[in-house]
Amino acid sequence: MRFIGTMIVEKDRHQYQDLIALFNGQFKQALNTVLVAGDGEPLYQPANSDSENHQVIFAHGFYASALHEIAHWCVAGEARRQQLDYGYWYCPDGRDAAQQAAFEKVEIKPQAIEWGLAAACGFAFNVSSDNLNGVMPDRLAFQHRVHDQVLLYLQQGFPARAQRLIDAFRAFYQRPALTLADFDYRGMYER
Repeated sequence: MRFIGTMIVEKDRHQYQDLIALFNGQFKQALNTVLVAGDGEPLYQPANSDSENHQVIFAHGFYASALHEIAHWCVAGEARRQQLDYGYWYCPDGRDAAQQAAFEKVEIKPQAIEWGLAAACGFAFNVSSDNLNGVMPDRLAFQHRVHDQVLLYLQQGFPARAQRLIDAFRAFYQRPALTLADFDYRGMYER
């Protein structure tokens, strides 16, 4: 067990199977959508002849990947949720400065939601610039933009599906309501 900010992180406390059960309990019936642990890269797969449910597929059973993919699903509107990977482009690792800036611009809201979901679980969050083989991003500047979005969500409310999951995660992990203290990023890169 270790302390991170206001959170106590227990190694075995965060199991991806719990996220699957909580997500599916909220959205399998209501929105015909399930969370699935995948073997490869993450993917959003709308219902088709192979699956009667829409599938939010996260990578390799990683808890953090599940939270990230759930956050993208929470941002996607109805029309986007009818398209493979929400119909978005993805420029892989190795992006130049312009491509990285475009990537970060569309990642602010999902990563702010991911941070809210992680805080509701008592799970440590780190922004992901996802460009190890490209131009070195200004990770701290990106962190500030994500943090600003989290503060806006705290003031104005998270999107409805995200809030529904935040409430379910908080109840499961017996966590208090989210406050500013849950989003203190000082020292985040010292871990």
